Amino acid sequence: MDNLSKPRPASLRIPSTVWALGFVSLFMDLSSELVHSLLPVFLVTTLGASALTVGVIEGIAEATAMLTKIFSGAISDFIGRRKGLLLMGYGLAALSKPLFPLAQSVEVVFTARFLDRIGKGIRGAPRDALVADIAPTEIRGACFGLRQSMDTVGAIFGPVLAIVLMLWLGQIHLVLWFAVIPAVISVALIVGGVKEPTAAAGKHTFRSPIHWKVLRDFSRGYWWVVIVGGLFTLARFSEAFLVLKAQQTGLTATWVPMVMVVMSLFYAVSAYPAGWLSDRISRTQVLCIGIVLLILADLLLAQADSIMTMLAGVALWGLHMGFSQGILATLIADTAPEHLRGTAFGLFNLISGVCLLIASVLAGALWETSGSASTFVVGAGLAAAALLLLLLRKP
Repeated sequence: MDNLSKPRPASLRIPSTVWALGFVSLFMDLSSELVHSLLPVFLVTTLGASALTVGVIEGIAEATAMLTKIFSGAISDFIGRRKGLLLMGYGLAALSKPLFPLAQSVEVVFTARFLDRIGKGIRGAPRDALVADIAPTEIRGACFGLRQSMDTVGAIFGPVLAIVLMLWLGQIHLVLWFAVIPAVISVALIVGGVKEPTAAAGKHTFRSPIHWKVLRDFSRGYWWVVIVGGLFTLARFSEAFLVLKAQQTGLTATWVPMVMVVMSLFYAVSAYPAGWLSDRISRTQVLCIGIVLLILADLLLAQADSIMTMLAGVALWGLHMGFSQGILATLIADTAPEHLRGTAFGLFNLISGVCLLIASVLAGALWETSGSASTFVVGAGLAAAALLLLLLRKP
């Protein structure tokens, strides 16, 4: 990966559609994180779920999103259009939002999360492929970083709004109703603001993205990114466990969303600079920084027994996200064939989805049997293995 394309940046403007996709992500993430910042506490305190149950729900939900991406990406490659799948994915996520405040059982919450993440899966690979389609090569890292940063700005405002509404209303199920509004705005922005380049539909026969003939079309460099990304994902269990850690260290239900605010703030301020930096130095060097930050975050969270120490670990977790998620997406765009970009993002997310499911279930099981510290220590060990694999790879 060290000798992947690193073109000299030019004085180019980020396309308007990238900005539009950024605002779409901002409003949908505002909606989703408003829910997500309260949902683990809602499950544990109101519905009586265990940490393992939270891990299973989050693991299956996120894995579903990533597994769905493989087919939506391949379909978008085949038809040569991305916007329709974006509308379908964001629309399904918006329709799932009312189920959360209506939930009276763990099963209803699981159904809502499942539908929400299917929507995420449908839109994810086509959206990333669309960014890759329209982003000038010289500023591709910056384009991915900008969209990721705007996504994370929404992830900041969501928990902040949750805190304000909890102070005002005091009841989680009432607060969750407010997540519907930004979700609807997100769908409207796709209709009015997202444009895609003209492409000939059906340029090649549709093939299953997991067919061996399709797999042959990808380079060794692409598969190396997939392997490293999968191992890295094993070390990154659901952020729901950050929320549970916050509750464990003494934050009340009203202030627990502050964890997601801190994480998302550091994620947002680092994602674009990390993408900008990756256009100028080796992307793998930037990714190494991200993995080191995750190791430090896990070690700090493992021994955190105060709110300030816990928040410091959460801040490092947010920085690691900024220095890894957009970089991995850019590496996929760098190494994938142009006509199979949607499929490439889908395959990457297939592997990541399986790894995330394993990671979240393992985190929940460790939390229940050995305590929260063991969950974060094991995460640090897996991240160290990903870093070692990355450093050992020869150009």
